[in-house]
Amino acid sequence: MSIKINYTKKTPNKTSSNLVLYCNEKFNLSSIKKHLSSSEFSYINDLLKTCDLKKNLFVFEVNSKKKIVLISIKNNLKTSDIENLGAEFFGRINYGKNSEYFINSDSVVEKYENLLGHFLYGLKLKSYEFNKYKTKKEIRLISINVLGNKNKPSAQSQLKFKALEEGTFYARDLVSEPGNILHPDEYAKRINSLRKDGLKVNIYDEKKLKKLGMNALLGVGMGSIRGSYLVTMEWNGAKNNSKPLAFVGKGVTFDTGGYSLKPARFMEDMTYDMAGSAAVVGLMKSLAIRKAKVNAVGVVGLVENMVSGVAQRPGDIVKSYSGKTIEVLNTDAEGRLVLADALTFTEKKYKPKFIVDLATLTGAIIVSLGSEYAGLFSNDDKLSKQILSAGEKVEEKLWRMPLHKNYDKLMNSKNADMQNINYIGGAGSTTAAQFLQRFILNKTPWAHLDIAGMAFSKYGGALNSSGATGFGVRLLNQLVEENYE
Repeated sequence: MSIKINYTKKTPNKTSSNLVLYCNEKFNLSSIKKHLSSSEFSYINDLLKTCDLKKNLFVFEVNSKKKIVLISIKNNLKTSDIENLGAEFFGRINYGKNSEYFINSDSVVEKYENLLGHFLYGLKLKSYEFNKYKTKKEIRLISINVLGNKNKPSAQSQLKFKALEEGTFYARDLVSEPGNILHPDEYAKRINSLRKDGLKVNIYDEKKLKKLGMNALLGVGMGSIRGSYLVTMEWNGAKNNSKPLAFVGKGVTFDTGGYSLKPARFMEDMTYDMAGSAAVVGLMKSLAIRKAKVNAVGVVGLVENMVSGVAQRPGDIVKSYSGKTIEVLNTDAEGRLVLADALTFTEKKYKPKFIVDLATLTGAIIVSLGSEYAGLFSNDDKLSKQILSAGEKVEEKLWRMPLHKNYDKLMNSKNADMQNINYIGGAGSTTAAQFLQRFILNKTPWAHLDIAGMAFSKYGGALNSSGATGFGVRLLNQLVEENYE
């Protein structure tokens, strides 16, 4: 599916052009009567008398060539509601090879800031599909022609929506790639290509990581023939040298579980185990494209967790970048090992205002929250409130989960400073977060987002079809825009 949006003065054909109009919540046509012929007005007005006006959208076939779409703008809409309207409109679009619609922006009478921009943004997000590897592709082109002058998004708003769309789609693309294509070597190359967007990229390969002492991260990738990497992306958009905002992502491009081998069923889904890193990469791309007035850094650990004669074993002990030792009781609790080194590195090198990490970290969070909320763990109430608020506004919802010293002791080891899993049972997501917290050494405000239930959707959501969601890109952009620009 290809969606092309044109801001045009092109005149639609009165008898054959599909027309999109907005009206109030009661579908009162008086405000849009001037955009309809007398016969169209009478025809639609009569049909509306038998319709359920609680619905948001109606499609009327005026003739074999022309449709008129009426979209109701209800009272007290949130921006996310408007985006959902755009997505709903996409679901009703004719899927022929070539379809053309004219949206009359002058029909918008309700006072909602940037209504049309959010509507088109929702439409674009919903249109995403990943069909790269299908040999037979159905080529579909939908042209959206925006008419009128009153409610067009400004050039600045268009850039913002374009940046978010590209960042989200980039994240979805990364998550959708199979493991044989997007292994750590390839992933590092793709991130490096983002220099063209204005990001400063540094790639730490295994030689550099060994020199730094990132043995927790390196241990996860020991069994793979592919390299392991830590990649940093910097965006310096503030006028001063203020401390950056830091975002850290787990990038396990494929997770077999290592010697703590996962069951065969659904192992193919473990290509999604790098979704946390994809969100960070997508966010940094978005910030760069829209030239965000903020300093930010993205840090991702890229590894492949495989089984081989040189793979990490259960019972191994590794010394992390922080100097703390970890007993690896379960090689399938690998993401926290990657993040441990990445978190300490980020805090030490960049001394950021805060650190937010994202990871498909535990199955336990899916047991707790399903696929409706991501889990939020944090050492800072202010940062937590900001993240929760941002999530509500873009409908990437989070639920704050507990951290407490009583959970921390469950991760203590007899043989090392700590162990990487709690075998006593229970609180799997919290104990994983408690483990990560040990690697925030200088009391930097920190939040951990466990997105295991949100990174991939079997059935699709309001703004995405089934598959990769790109969860986190829009959320973190909102966090930045709302609080730090």
